[in-house]
Amino acid sequence: MIADQWPLFGLVLRTPRLELRLPGLELLAELAELAKGGVHDPAVQPFVAEWTDAPPERVAAGVLQWSWNAWARWQPEGWSLGLVAIAGGRVVGTQAIEASRFADLREVGTGSWLGRAEHGKGYGTEMRAAVLELAFTGLGAQFATSEAFEDNHASYAVSRKLGYAGDGISRHVIRGAPLISRRLRLDRAGWEAARTIPVTIEGLEPCLPMFGI
Repeated sequence: MIADQWPLFGLVLRTPRLELRLPGLELLAELAELAKGGVHDPAVQPFVAEWTDAPPERVAAGVLQWSWNAWARWQPEGWSLGLVAIAGGRVVGTQAIEASRFADLREVGTGSWLGRAEHGKGYGTEMRAAVLELAFTGLGAQFATSEAFEDNHASYAVSRKLGYAGDGISRHVIRGAPLISRRLRLDRAGWEAARTIPVTIEGLEPCLPMFGI
């Protein structure tokens, strides 16, 4: 089985409504099709990657390429784990967690998106809670970071629920204009105080060397 050669395929995170796992080709194709249908209001651009203005076929291909690139570039010193979130047997979005020199810094970053029809159901909070449990409890992280543009209220709402605090700003150029994004940081004490969503982790032990632990 593929998990014998690449243990990450055996890693599964479960919340009350979601299952998160590394996608095989069929689930990855389902995720790409979801992205093709749009992941946010086309009037706004909430990501640094300018998906909104790309043709749907290019967006779908980009999802595939991002995942394949992350797999190919994986090293214990620098990794990006992109999981699909499954609810009721269907892919509803993706949740990523990444780190550089994790063994030394004990810090991760996260990012996610949901299909437009899945917004407003609370899945974003469960998805992020799942990877935060993986980071803090499973991997022994000390910090988690996130970042969102000032008008991305949904992302900030999730961060507030999960205990993040402000950590400064960054500036980006989107659609030819400068935009400010706000960085957020969560420490272990903040996570433990805000941790309310039950998460189970399966298949982690064989993966630990891949995370640099």
